[in-house]
Amino acid sequence: MHPFSYTRVSDTHEAVTAGSRGGRYIAGGTTLVDLMRENVEHPGTLVDITGLPLGEITVTERGGLRIGALVTMSEAAAHAKVRTLYPVISEALELSASAQLRNMATIGGNTMQRTRCTYFRDVSADCNKREPGSGCAALHGFNRSHAILGTSDDCVATHPSDVAVAFAALEARVHLLGPDGERQVQFADFLLRPGNTPDREQELRRGELITAVEIPSLPRPLRSGYLKVRDRQSYEFALTSAAVALHVRGGVIREARVAAGGVGTVPWKLPAVEQHLLGERPSEALWAEAAARTTDGARPLKHNRFKVELLKRTVERQLRVVGGTK
Repeated sequence: MHPFSYTRVSDTHEAVTAGSRGGRYIAGGTTLVDLMRENVEHPGTLVDITGLPLGEITVTERGGLRIGALVTMSEAAAHAKVRTLYPVISEALELSASAQLRNMATIGGNTMQRTRCTYFRDVSADCNKREPGSGCAALHGFNRSHAILGTSDDCVATHPSDVAVAFAALEARVHLLGPDGERQVQFADFLLRPGNTPDREQELRRGELITAVEIPSLPRPLRSGYLKVRDRQSYEFALTSAAVALHVRGGVIREARVAAGGVGTVPWKLPAVEQHLLGERPSEALWAEAAARTTDGARPLKHNRFKVELLKRTVERQLRVVGGTK
């Protein structure tokens, strides 16, 4: 591990000032500390933000939810309003990591976590995300766990977060604070596809700090849920996953929010699936027809072609469960 300095801040202004000077924010440290140990990341300064007042969950004036960046995964999953209004968030969190990690990791940190690509974490392998211009070993290596959507010739790594898939489906907004003040970014625009700059992963300006994730108010009644398919049931990242939220009134689907994980370089919104559902009555045939639209534009690799069919089945299964025709 390389030498670094450590500072603890007590207010957001102090944090942003330290961040704008090149400091890296740290709270639970469940990802960054690992990367430092593995010599993947070498921050010169760590800025401890655990003392900031960003640990609350509140209902917004319009009936949505605002989840502070320092709320832990466990706290968010167990919160009564989260479980009642958006169970898809609770389910995604509870299917993530281990109980010990969920007690430490924060919502902001989970959103910011870096890929679990083995080539990214192996400093002897070529990785454009870790070392721009070096190449992508995953393209011609063992790529079973890699992305089939949103890839480029420079990177095929997936984003590992489960709750980020739920946030993408619900069209959340990320609240940011930086040297130029506050701003909001749509979740779909916050996590960036790799393109030819895979080392740039978030829509963040120098020194900016995530303060909260806000879930907009959606029509009621709203049914939602998260399904995760993985190689084993404990502490494993998704091969594919589906976050679904449906508003059904008068026997007709009025609103649909669907996103997939484990298959995209970012949490993958599925607008073609959503559009196919609108105005229709829930049925077995409808779920299959909608799920067939999940992999438009997919670019499977040698070892992950199975994800094309697996994603279709996962989305179809979760539509059936949330839609009430299981």
